[in-house]
Order: sequence, then structure tokens, then C-alpha cells
Amino acid sequence: MADDHSGLARGFDFHIRACEGLGSRFSAQVMRIILSDIEAGGPFAALAAPWAGWSEREVVAAAAPLRLLGGLHFLTLSGQAPALAAQYPGARVRRDAEALHREIVEAGRLNATALAEFIRLPPQTNEVRRSLCLVGGFLTVARETGLPLRCLEIGTSAGLNLNWDLYRYEVGGMDAWGDPDSPLVLDGDWSGDPPPFEVKCRVAERAGCDRAPIDVSDPDQALRLEAYVWADQPERQTRLKSAIAIARRHPPAITAEDAGAWALARTSPQAGVATVLFHSVVWSYLSAETRDQVREAIHAAGRAASAAAPFAWLRMEPVDNSPEVLLEVKLTLWPGGEDRRLAFVHPHGAQVVWRGG
Repeated sequence: MADDHSGLARGFDFHIRACEGLGSRFSAQVMRIILSDIEAGGPFAALAAPWAGWSEREVVAAAAPLRLLGGLHFLTLSGQAPALAAQYPGARVRRDAEALHREIVEAGRLNATALAEFIRLPPQTNEVRRSLCLVGGFLTVARETGLPLRCLEIGTSAGLNLNWDLYRYEVGGMDAWGDPDSPLVLDGDWSGDPPPFEVKCRVAERAGCDRAPIDVSDPDQALRLEAYVWADQPERQTRLKSAIAIARRHPPAITAEDAGAWALARTSPQAGVATVLFHSVVWSYLSAETRDQVREAIHAAGRAASAAAPFAWLRMEPVDNSPEVLLEVKLTLWPGGEDRRLAFVHPHGAQVVWRGG
């Protein structure tokens, strides 16, 4: 591989290790094949050309390998690459490594235009099981303020986690919260005490922003969201489809806008509700300017908060300088403004170690 692709290769290696660490060996295999085709100057070399000369950090931040991985999955889901789909998990034929390699390269050659269009936009993962990690934060705010919640999410994608209160939560047989008839039940490997499931909570308002939001009422856009769920993890796909069905009945208000400007305009505390600005696995994808604007909005809202109009910042983001794929849930509530670590969590919500503050 040419020297100006060295950062791209390291970016692929980073995502390959992440897929393996998160239990998706198939996704890691697909990315290895894509990388080998880039090295060989095949059809994916042209698709990856926009990232030539980028550093590893830039490639990872842009999620370039995940865009190509998602693009191939989209081709299989949409019926544009049936021969490739036959080599994907769930197909009735026996998978063959050589056949998978051949069909990936062929799909890249035959569908270059469709893939180029798909990877033009950033990934949209909207992992709905992250609500299992966040629900304890929402309920903590409700318990400590005694007020309905005004939930505002940046980087909301399709807004599926804005509907967190419409899901059912069950943690290790210890306790449960939410509508027992909800079509989506979220559970996982839970350690520690349960979150404050005794709290009754009402969401008075829910709204979000995203630079390229997904409208799940559009089947093609919903399919794009499904394409970013790894093909060998069917339980995640089932949860996503259930959340999409709920969002079609209860669509949250989503604005196509940069997070910084949106937060500055929306986060002022309001009397009678607890305003909660939240996000999950978003911060590293924001530009430095946008992060500064979001911080400015948070600090202004914190200064303006009162007991009658509290403000909270709830986030699920990677642990700084962690050598492992590990995230934490943190909460800051004003008045007061004390940072609390509520939990350590799996990126997809599969494990939660609850600390409760």
C-alpha cells in the first residue's frame, strides 16, 4: 500500500479490532477483505480515495471503514447484491471465505456508484440498547427534581433513544420499569444495584438534532439505519426494527442542524420541567468548534438553572485514555453542578456496571 494510505490501513486495523472485541468476527472479516482490495488497487481503492493521506485519528473519527462495511450490508439488504447476500449471515448456503472475498470485490465493482453515495454521509448507528445504559440517569434526574423531563438529544440520528420511556427495562431479574406491553424489552448483563426503577417519570417534551437525521418513516432511510447494525448480530437487528416500529407511531421532533447551534438555542432551563441534554457515543465525532458551542450552552444552562427550572447533562461516552472498549455514563445536575459517574457500560449496552453516583 502506498505511503499516503498508511493512516487508512491503521484506521481499518482499529475498527477490525473493535469489531472482534465486540463479538462481530464476520464484520472484521469483511473489513479485512475490503482493506486487502484497497491494497491490491481494486474497486475499493477508488472508493477509499477521499481518505488517502488522512491520519489514523482522522480515519477513525470519520468511521471510514464502517461506512464501507455498512454500504456492503445495505447492498445485501436492498437486494442490489444477491450473490453477496448469499454469503452473509442468515443465508441458507454455507459461507465460504473465498466466495465471500470474490463477491465483496464484485459488489464493489458492480455497485461503485451506489456505494459512493452511501459512504458520502456519516454512519448512523442509533444503538437502541444504549437506552438501557441511560435510563438510570433519566430516572435519577426525575427522582432528585420531582419534575417531568424535557429531553434534548444531540447526534440523535433517527431519534430512537429519545423514545426511551416507551420501552420496557428488565435488569437481571432484579426489577423492571416501563410499559409491560411495550414491543421492545431491553435487558442485559447488569452488575450492581438496579437503577431507581421505583420512580415514576413523565417526559413532557422530546426533541433532537442531527446533521444528517434519519427519517424512519421512509423505508430506504430505515434500511440505511439497519445496514449499520452488524450482519452477524441478529438480536441487535430485531431490537432496531422494534424501535423503528415504535418511532413510526410516536415520531420524535428532529431538526437537521449542527449540535452546537442547536444546543445554544434550545437548552435554556424552563420552569416546571427538568431539562436534560443527553448524547451517546457522539462527542468524538463533533468538530472542536461544535464541542465548544455545546460546552458554552451547557455552562450557560447550568448558571441559569434553579430548583424550579433544573438542568442536567447526561452522556454516555468513551472513558478517556482507556485501553479497552469501555464507556461510562456520567451525569451533571444543576443547581449544584457536581459530576457523577453512574455506570461503566458496553458500547452496545450489553453490559452495565451500575454505580449510581
